[in-house]
Amino acid sequence: MAITREQKEKVLVQYREWLENSQGAVIMEYIGLDSKAIEQLRRQVREAGGEFHVVKNTLIKRVFDAMEMAFPDTMYVESTGIAFAFEDVPPVAKVVSDLSKEYEVIKIKAGILDGQPIPPEDVRALASLPPLPVMRAQLLGTIMAPASKLVRTLAEPARGLAAVIKAHAEQE
Repeated sequence: MAITREQKEKVLVQYREWLENSQGAVIMEYIGLDSKAIEQLRRQVREAGGEFHVVKNTLIKRVFDAMEMAFPDTMYVESTGIAFAFEDVPPVAKVVSDLSKEYEVIKIKAGILDGQPIPPEDVRALASLPPLPVMRAQLLGTIMAPASKLVRTLAEPARGLAAVIKAHAEQE
């Protein structure tokens, strides 16, 4: 059953809203995936802070063109699903990447990060990043290392002097 022009306009607005409200997205082909696996994909993407939606190629192409996101025409072949990351992109990319290893019919076509198209290799690279709290801890450790080393260096002469005074006091 064909959809009316009014319905198409509503779908276009919905697609654009999803893209504008997300931090990024993973665009994939899923042809041949059974309904149980699609539900697993939806659930895992939801747990990672996103949503998975099946999109119509002709309509999503119109939205991408309107948002000036250029993708090759080969991306609009076969079935297309998009996992929108509303919180953090790497966990959603990891879910899709892991499931593409489990289900060979899932093929990552491209991705979107900060409103810019990225190739499938970059989506896989995003998937390999550690979670955001771990990255923050690593960054904080890197930033704090020189400061804590400086504090230890500055405190060492006073500690040495205190040890000398204590040793003299114990001798007497």
